[in-house]
Amino acid sequence: MEIVSWIDPSKAPEGRVIKILGQPGDNDTEMQAIAIEKGFDSKLPQKVEAEAREIKMKGIKENDYEGRRDFRKILTFTIDPEDAKDFDDAISFQELGKDEYEIGIHIADVSHYVKIGSQLDLEARARGTSVYLVDRTIPMLPEELSNDLCSLLPNKDRLTMSAVFIIDKNAEVKNEWFGRTIIHSQKRFTYEEAEESIKKSNAPLHKELLILNNLAKKLTEERFSQGAISLDQEEVKFILAKDGTPLKVITKERGDSNRLIEEFMLLANKKVAEILSPKKIQGGENQKQNESVSIYRVHDLPSKEKMENLAFFLRSLGHKIILRDGIIPSYKINNLLKKLEGKSEENTVHRAIIRSMAKAVYSTKNIGHYGLAFPYYTHFTSPIRRYPDIIVHRLLSTYLANKKVGKERLFEYEKIAKISSEQEKHASDAERASIKYKQVEYMSKRLGENFEGIISGITEWGIYVEEMETKCEGLVRVRDMKDDFYVFNEKKLELVGQSRRPSGSGLRPKASGKTYRLGDRVKVKVKGVDLERKTIDYVLI
Repeated sequence: MEIVSWIDPSKAPEGRVIKILGQPGDNDTEMQAIAIEKGFDSKLPQKVEAEAREIKMKGIKENDYEGRRDFRKILTFTIDPEDAKDFDDAISFQELGKDEYEIGIHIADVSHYVKIGSQLDLEARARGTSVYLVDRTIPMLPEELSNDLCSLLPNKDRLTMSAVFIIDKNAEVKNEWFGRTIIHSQKRFTYEEAEESIKKSNAPLHKELLILNNLAKKLTEERFSQGAISLDQEEVKFILAKDGTPLKVITKERGDSNRLIEEFMLLANKKVAEILSPKKIQGGENQKQNESVSIYRVHDLPSKEKMENLAFFLRSLGHKIILRDGIIPSYKINNLLKKLEGKSEENTVHRAIIRSMAKAVYSTKNIGHYGLAFPYYTHFTSPIRRYPDIIVHRLLSTYLANKKVGKERLFEYEKIAKISSEQEKHASDAERASIKYKQVEYMSKRLGENFEGIISGITEWGIYVEEMETKCEGLVRVRDMKDDFYVFNEKKLELVGQSRRPSGSGLRPKASGKTYRLGDRVKVKVKGVDLERKTIDYVLI
C-alpha cells in the first residue's frame, strides 16, 4: 500500500494498492511481505541485472591476471554451510619448515567487477547487505556475480584480494602480505565435512586442517586473554517441505571447523584495519599520523546503566557480580558463561549479556571493538554480501598503490557507514521475523501438544517460555495461571503466587511460596498461535 493523502490526522488516510503479493499464509507471500516490510525488494532492477550479465559474459580476461600473485598451485579450499552458494572466502596452506606455515586468507575481489558509480555499485550501496531469510537469500549483488563469477567455486580460477601470513606454531604472525591474487580452490568443504577431517586421520586434508585448527585455538586463547567476550548465540535451522512448510526445527551445531574459519577471518579483518589505520589524510604535512580515511567495525563499551541492570539481573539468579568502574570485567562474564554451559539458564543469561552490550556499527571514527578486544577492526572478508567490505577493498587497493585518500571523502564514507549500519539492522530484523514466523507455523501443527521449556522472560502479564529443542518462544499469560493469584516482583524479576483467602475475610493474601524465576524449567502445552502477529500462547501443565 502507498499513502496518497492524509489531510486530517483524525481520519484514516487515503491509499492505493501498489502490489498484490498473494494469499496470506502462503510461504512465498509471507517471506516477501517480511522482506518488503523491512525495506528489501527481492528483485534487483533490470539495469543492474543487465550490467551483471555483461560482466559475467566477459569472464576473467587475460589482462586480469597481470599484477596478481599466483596461488593456483598452492593448496586452497573453502569451508561453508552445506546450502551456501556465495563463497566469499578461501584459505590456502603450505608448510614452510621450522614450525612455520604460510596461511592465505583469500577474499573474492568484488571491487574488481563492481566499479565506483556503476549501477551495481549504487544498488549494492543502497542495500548495504544481503538478507538471509529462512528459505531464501535476497542477494546484495546479482547471482551472476554472487553465486558465480565472484564466488570462490572449486576447480575454477578466481580473482581475489588476499591477506597472507607467515605464522609459527604458537600462532604468532611473523610476516604479513596484502595484495591482489588469483586462486584455484581444489576442495569445497561443508562445515560438517571439515569437522570430520579434523577428527579423522584418514579424512581429506586431515593433517592440514588439524594444524589450522590448533593455530585457530591459540588465536582464540590470545584473544580472550586480551579481554574478548564470548558472544556466540545458539541458532536454529528449519527442515522445510517443498512448499515451505516447516517439518523440523533443529539447533545449528558449532564445531571446531566453524571456529577455525571465524578465527582466521577475524585475523584478516584485524590486520587489514591495522594496515589502513595509520595512513595520513591528504591535506598537508601537519596532518596527525593517526588520522585515516577508512570504515571501521566498532563496538563501544556498554553503558553503566545497562551493566548495572545486568548485574542486578545476574544477582537475582544467585550469581555474585561485582562492578568495576561501572563495568563487569570481561573475564568474569566469560567465567560465568563457562560455568553455565549445558545448564537450563545458559541461554537466558547469554541473551541478557548480549542485550546489555552496545551494538556494533560501521564508522569512520575508530574507537576499537570492545567485544573482540581489538583496538583496530574492520570488515574485509565478505564483500559479496556486505557493502562496507567493498569499500575496504578499494581503500586497501589505494593504500597498496601508494596513493592517498583525500579527507573530503570522509563525509561520503561516514554516510555509507551510517546507511550500512541501518541496513544491517533491517536485514537482521527480517531474518528474525522469518524465523519467528516459521516457529509459529511449526507450532500451529502442534496445538494441544506438551513440551518442556525454559522461562526466558517474566513480566506483569505473564512468563515467556522457550521450548528446549526448537527454541520456539511463547507466552504463558497470567490470566491462564488459574492455580493462584500471581504478582510480578519487578525487583527480583519473579512471578510470585499469593495464597487465596476467602472472599470478605479481611485477611491480606500472603506468599504461597510458588515462584517462577528466569531459567526455571517448566512444562507447557501449546494453547494457540497467531501467524499474523507471530505469537505463540502456552499454558502451564
